Amino acid sequence: MFREWGFLISEMVILIILATLLGLMVGWLIWGRRSEAAVDTGEAARLRRDLEACQAKHTEKDARIAALKAEAARAIAPAVAEASVDAASIDYDGDGVIEGANEGVKPEALTEARGGVADDLKQIKGIGPKLEKLCNSLGFYHFDQIANWTPDEEAWVDANLEGFKGRVSRDTWIAQAKVLATGEETEFSKRVEGGDVY
Repeated sequence: MFREWGFLISEMVILIILATLLGLMVGWLIWGRRSEAAVDTGEAARLRRDLEACQAKHTEKDARIAALKAEAARAIAPAVAEASVDAASIDYDGDGVIEGANEGVKPEALTEARGGVADDLKQIKGIGPKLEKLCNSLGFYHFDQIANWTPDEEAWVDANLEGFKGRVSRDTWIAQAKVLATGEETEFSKRVEGGDVY
């Protein structure tokens, strides 16, 4: 019986020694290597410096943008003030007379479109949907009406297009209307018909 106990005890001692050795080896692999691995703080410091430099540039950029916005606002202010001058104080037709409600001669207007069908005035560059409605409300529905305006009639329309004063002269409506009234097309009218504009 003691022989069996001696064998068991010797086996247990051997197993304990093996477990201890195995534990030491695993501990060395885990903890020993960790102490050997040197942490490179130089790379982290370089990245930190790069980040701080980027942040400084960002701050400088924001300050520059704010300064440019302020400078642009100061530069634009006189132009805005000039543009906000009452539109009645502008000489649209260049005759040296400031336009007003009594400028020029009102062109012959229609109460409705001939045959109940108006021309698509949006084919004239400078006339959009809103301005087309305004022209129709003034009695202008057809290209030939616009094409036949005299300089005095052009001045009247320029002065009386509420919110769009001066557009007839600036956008050369009469020249475009003369082409469209003959049935020909302009580059702009082709784009309108193709659906590329409105």
